[in-house]
Formats: sequence, C-alpha cells, structure tokens
Amino acid sequence: MPDTWIDTFPGLTRLPADIRAELEAGSQIVTAPAGAQIFAPGQTADNLLLLLDGTVKVQQKSDTGRDVFLYRVHAGESCVLTTACMLAFEDYAAEGISETDVRAVAIPRKTFDSLVGKSPVFREFVFTAYSRRITDLFTLIDDIVFQRMDVRLAARLLELADDRGVVHATHAALGTELGTAREVISRTLSEFHRRGWVEQSRGEVHLTGKEGLARLVKSAGAHV
Repeated sequence: MPDTWIDTFPGLTRLPADIRAELEAGSQIVTAPAGAQIFAPGQTADNLLLLLDGTVKVQQKSDTGRDVFLYRVHAGESCVLTTACMLAFEDYAAEGISETDVRAVAIPRKTFDSLVGKSPVFREFVFTAYSRRITDLFTLIDDIVFQRMDVRLAARLLELADDRGVVHATHAALGTELGTAREVISRTLSEFHRRGWVEQSRGEVHLTGKEGLARLVKSAGAHV
C-alpha cells in the first residue's frame, strides 16, 4: 500500500522531502459522482487534477452542436487539457465528464506554479505526462483523418468491452466517441452483426467475434 497518494504516481516518488511536504500540504483530495461535469468550456483551470480512481471523458462540441469525443483520463493519469490551460493561463475549450465515481488530487495554481518553478522532478513529471498525451492526441487525429469508420468502430469496441465482451453504450454514445452520427454507427454495427462479430441489445453491444474485429483493425494498421 502506498504511504500517501504521491506514491501512486511513479514520477513523483523521487521528490525531495521538502518538495513532497509542500505538495502534500498544498493539495487536497476531491471526489465527484458519475455524470458530474468536472470542467466546462470557458471555465478557468484553477487546479491540476491527478486522477486516483475512476474515469473522466473529455469532449468538445462541434459547430453543428454534436459532442466530439477527444480522450479519456484514467486512474494514475493527469488531464492534458488541464495541464495546457494551467501552463498557458487559458480557459478550458472542452468539457470533462466523470464516467464513474471519481477521486482525484487537486493541486491549486499557487502550488503548481511554485513546484514547476523550483522542482526539476515535479517539472519532469508534468511535462512527461503532457508529452505522452499530446502523442495520443496526434494518434487520434491520424485515426479520424485517415482511418475508415468501420476500423475505428471496431477498435473502439475492443477498447470499451468489459471482461465479458460487452460494451455498455448506445449507438448515439458510440457516435459521440467517434465524432459521427448515430445512423453511421447503426449501419456499421449491422454489418458487424452480419459478419457474426456482434450481437445487440438495448444499450449494449456484445462482442461475439473479437477475433474478426481485431483482424479488421490489424489489417488497417489502426490502434486499439
């Protein structure tokens, strides 16, 4: 068991004792229920959030009013958008929604600025996580621009499936995940069903042919 929340983040375990004490004293644990809005467009980023438990979905509304999924923040990760806003002193341009009950560490602006300025270890932690997420976003852009929708949907189904091979999501929710219309998802899932790869029920997609989905993704050189 870690002694404190700091020990759950490998990049922070090398902090000197005085910096560690400042970080612990200047931060707090916060919680939010599933479905809560963690941040919203136009809101000021006052705290760097490090997720301890749960999942947060980050999405942006398009000019047509459609929600476009950007990425997820999982336990043990920070939010790249929050980091960017903290570093650039800019407001949020997207929203974060908790998909589950979440528990996170909130590091306020004053503590964040102080530690970035004087602690090489903390600075490395922040920028390493930021760089990794930027790479993930470039991968997302590559998928959106160059990958076919059937390939992207197959990859996302494999990613979202639970241990029983069930994806708990409506066609509309999957459309948001992939930045497309519900009707496109419905047509693609119908084709997957014809191939014997999925079975559908209300609010759920059962993966009955994971191997076929994986072959489709692999054949296109896509990312799962």
